[in-house]
Amino acid sequence: MPFIIETFDKPGHAQLRKETRAAHLAYLDQNKHLLLACGAKLADDGADLGGGLYVVALESREEAQRFIESDPFFTARLFERVSITRWRKAYVDGRSYL
Repeated sequence: MPFIIETFDKPGHAQLRKETRAAHLAYLDQNKHLLLACGAKLADDGADLGGGLYVVALESREEAQRFIESDPFFTARLFERVSITRWRKAYVDGRSYL
């Protein structure tokens, strides 16, 4: 069963996000087979809100926890908070999984 991982950056840590972004993107590329979707959260004007959303194809909360704890953003201590929630995949890219 997939999981949603939502991250919230620590206030005032935009520079740390910029400094670790290349390593974070390389990590995502190495694990793209697990990613149903992911991306940064943005304000209506397109500005970075400081956090992200991952939808990952993993079988357990423990796997989801290990996944996010291995992300360079996590290891750099960028996140103030992380939320992990089980998710039922109903529609992805216009395709029904029900």
